[in-house]
Amino acid sequence: MPVLSQLLKDIPALQIIGADDVNIASLQVDSRLVKPGDCFVAVRGAVTDGHLYMQGAVERGAKAVICEVLPEQLASDVTYVQVKESSKALGKLASAWYGHPSRELKVVGVTGTNGKTSVVTLLYRVFLALGMRAGLISTVQNCILHETIPSTHTTPDAITLQGLLRRMADAGCGYCFMEVSSHAVVQERIAGLHFTGAVFTNITHDHLDYHGTFANYIKAKKKFFDELPADAFALVNLDDRNARVMLQNTRARTYTFAVRSPADFKCKLIENGMEGLHLEIDGTEVHSRLMGEFNAYNLTAVYAVCRLLGVEKHACLTKLSSVTPPDGRFQQVISPKQKILGIVDYAHTPDALKNVLQTIGAVRTGNEQVITVVGCGGDRDKSKRPLMAEIACRYAHRVILTSDNPRSEDPEEIIRQMSEGIPPDEKKKVLQITDRAQAIRTAVALAGGRDIILVAGKGHETYQEVKGVKTHFDDREELLRAFAELDK
Repeated sequence: MPVLSQLLKDIPALQIIGADDVNIASLQVDSRLVKPGDCFVAVRGAVTDGHLYMQGAVERGAKAVICEVLPEQLASDVTYVQVKESSKALGKLASAWYGHPSRELKVVGVTGTNGKTSVVTLLYRVFLALGMRAGLISTVQNCILHETIPSTHTTPDAITLQGLLRRMADAGCGYCFMEVSSHAVVQERIAGLHFTGAVFTNITHDHLDYHGTFANYIKAKKKFFDELPADAFALVNLDDRNARVMLQNTRARTYTFAVRSPADFKCKLIENGMEGLHLEIDGTEVHSRLMGEFNAYNLTAVYAVCRLLGVEKHACLTKLSSVTPPDGRFQQVISPKQKILGIVDYAHTPDALKNVLQTIGAVRTGNEQVITVVGCGGDRDKSKRPLMAEIACRYAHRVILTSDNPRSEDPEEIIRQMSEGIPPDEKKKVLQITDRAQAIRTAVALAGGRDIILVAGKGHETYQEVKGVKTHFDDREELLRAFAELDK
């Protein structure tokens, strides 16, 4: 068992009361999980404050307590360590506990409103295809080489994250590609990680329920780049107007990629069709099975990271031409008889929905009707709800507003708030169907041969959360079921 003083080596303690040479059995942030010999870290969270549970942790046998404010009564057989930020201390403690695994890997973090999952997944797949040992931490899944581990958060908590990195290092991985959410940055979940590189994809309207303002959201993304070490690289999408902001205070080496602007890594979009993309990246033409301008950006970011990590140009482009998108990202299913095209996509922000619908518009041959099924998640940013409906109406021929994951909210109230964004002259083409499965079946019933149905918002998710209860729900399964009924 590690000694507390070893774990505290990189943590500036304000004061230590008690012995620091005690052995620590494990780290805990949930007092209910504390066992004799553990170290309890009192973290202030969005819902509750770990400082309220210090006494409970001590009663369960904690040998050490890390906190920002000392309790009024101190147990004589417990070591108390006062720190300025317990959330940051937790990240560094977890890193030390697992032997600083990020120092044994080349860790590349990808942040941005849209594209994070696609970029890290494509990087992971390209590196495996190149014969390199790599791991993945993403919204959809976590992977250690070819082993898949279910994912519960875009970026896991600090203890889980460091444990995953240790398993990757022990499995011989040389690389880890991970999503870095704005929540994870603010909550210091990535404290203690050594990043080889960071990527900024874009920033648009999202998470204002948590960050409060768009300025705070930008600041959260920027903090990731501000804290990069000097030996890392910082790669940003120069076509996003906030890209330069990310680089203002970083110590890392800076690089840019773009489709529209001159950049260090330049992509030219030659053709965007149903068969995929025809691009020119870094002066060389490449075909991809992925569709849409947004994927041109994703592929260019992947190429840039590969090159910055030393991958040979031709080898990288060859593998890029054959990669497939992650689950729930422009995932296509077709009805056998009528050839209706169903597209399942995670688009849950106004910009993402606009990108997907514009991509569909660009590959239409002219006569297909576009039907969009879309909802908004409960207990999340309410200000984007009318925007989602307005965008759906602008780019689709028919729109069905429905439930996403209403969580603790009334799904019909969410739909009502969405409907406020429907332009007066577009109301006739909008239906409101609360039951998501019924909404999908209705979309299929409305579709004719070769029409296109977009089911947006949930993507890879295989559940629906209503009143705190999760039940199985998969948009792709519902589409296939509706197609089967149609073709009987």
